[in-house]
Amino acid sequence: MTAVGESMTVVMSSDLAPAVGADDTSLGEPATAPRGLVTSASYSITVRLTADGDPASIGRIATAVGSAGGAVTAIDVVDSRSDGLTVDVTCSAADAAHSEEMVEALRNVEGVTVRKVSDRTFLLHLGGKIEVASRVPLKTRDDLSMAYTPGVARVCLALADHPEDVRRLTIKGNTVAVVTDGSAVLGLGDIGPGASMPVMEGKAALFKRFADIDAWPIALDTQDVDEIVRTCELIAPGFGGINLEDISAPRCFEIEKRLRAKLDIPVFHDDQHGTAIVVLAALRNALRVVEKQIEDVAIVVAGGGAAGTAIVSLLLEAGASKVLVWDREGILSPDDERLSPSKLELAKRTNPAGRRGELPDALVGADVFIGVSAANVIPPEALAGMNERAVVFPMANPTPDVDPVKARQYAEIVASGRSDLPNQINNVLSFPGVFRGLLDARATQVSDGMLLAAADALAAVVRDDQLNANFIIPSVFDPAVTHAVAAAVADQARHEPGATARMRDDGDI
Repeated sequence: MTAVGESMTVVMSSDLAPAVGADDTSLGEPATAPRGLVTSASYSITVRLTADGDPASIGRIATAVGSAGGAVTAIDVVDSRSDGLTVDVTCSAADAAHSEEMVEALRNVEGVTVRKVSDRTFLLHLGGKIEVASRVPLKTRDDLSMAYTPGVARVCLALADHPEDVRRLTIKGNTVAVVTDGSAVLGLGDIGPGASMPVMEGKAALFKRFADIDAWPIALDTQDVDEIVRTCELIAPGFGGINLEDISAPRCFEIEKRLRAKLDIPVFHDDQHGTAIVVLAALRNALRVVEKQIEDVAIVVAGGGAAGTAIVSLLLEAGASKVLVWDREGILSPDDERLSPSKLELAKRTNPAGRRGELPDALVGADVFIGVSAANVIPPEALAGMNERAVVFPMANPTPDVDPVKARQYAEIVASGRSDLPNQINNVLSFPGVFRGLLDARATQVSDGMLLAAADALAAVVRDDQLNANFIIPSVFDPAVTHAVAAAVADQARHEPGATARMRDDGDI
């Protein structure tokens, strides 16, 4: 990521563009600029400039941004004098290069001088996006004596005698560690732990916003499986759950497996299971629209990595019986000696007959395509070989596996990760509610039953009178989502033997 133009200066002035609120995130819908470019708040800039006293100067400024394909979202007059104005122009672009085009267009406006350019996304990240706040008052001597010494010692001794109460009398009961090594950051790859921190902070902020869970980013400066597992073991006493994030395959599989065997708190790899939950929920509703059953449809999954493996596993748990997986080696087949152990296992579970071929071959006669591979791995025309009333979910990020707009020519239902199109498949629909339910139930593990319960609850948020080809999944801002998913997960956990921690009677404090 680079600044916009050489004159870029990050400004923290109170009279600059207003700060982005909790709801003003990249999850929102981007605008379409006059030139047809799809703009986004992710590339929103505020340009401070001075204009001469000509009353038409504001109009020329707005016209310049529009002519460059930008979308003006605010024009604020900072100072007005007889000889001119100081103005903050906030506008959205399609990408960083487009931002530079808009700035250059403003520089060319007669009577206008560009003073400073501020990237609003960078401004939002200054100082980080999360903080620690006290839940109890600390205003008097009595407050201090109970919250800290000497009163805190009584609670410590009680927990030493009854360690099962740690979840109830400390933050452990509502805290999640977001653990990463920065090796597979979505859309960016192996950028390292420090560079991954903005993503992890964002994840923690989403936990708080959507589920009132206190989460904290733990960025580890190692990609050694043993070190990551041991580190998580060491920090586990202070957390009620661990959310593994952006760890590359196949290491992520072993890390999750070993941690689940060792720890008495739930371990959830969102890139795998969060994605799988939302995909299954969307597919259940899509199949209702096209009047097909999951047991009968032929499903093709592009991508045999972390997300693809988890999606396939959950689909099979949900009753799917005809699944093929494609990756760079072609259709994954158990007799292909090139496959890694994880892909070979996936091939054995999905393609025992040893079918071979490329992605277009797999799509012939398929009912469902789910893409979690790479940008534009197939042309839209390849979808023509699918069955009638096809369902297509191209979810590769940031560029989908197939153009979702053109895919609509061949499929009845299309869903993707894009926020500017209907049916956005977004993990925010799953992980906050899943962890809320796990923490509420004092769960010690995550099971397939809980994942299925989460997917079914998410699908059920869309009422029968709402369901149609353009609305198979609810909005991430629908307040019913987290509650529904959390309740389903907690209920499932409480009904699974050994899945929740033993607690003393809540009245014993």
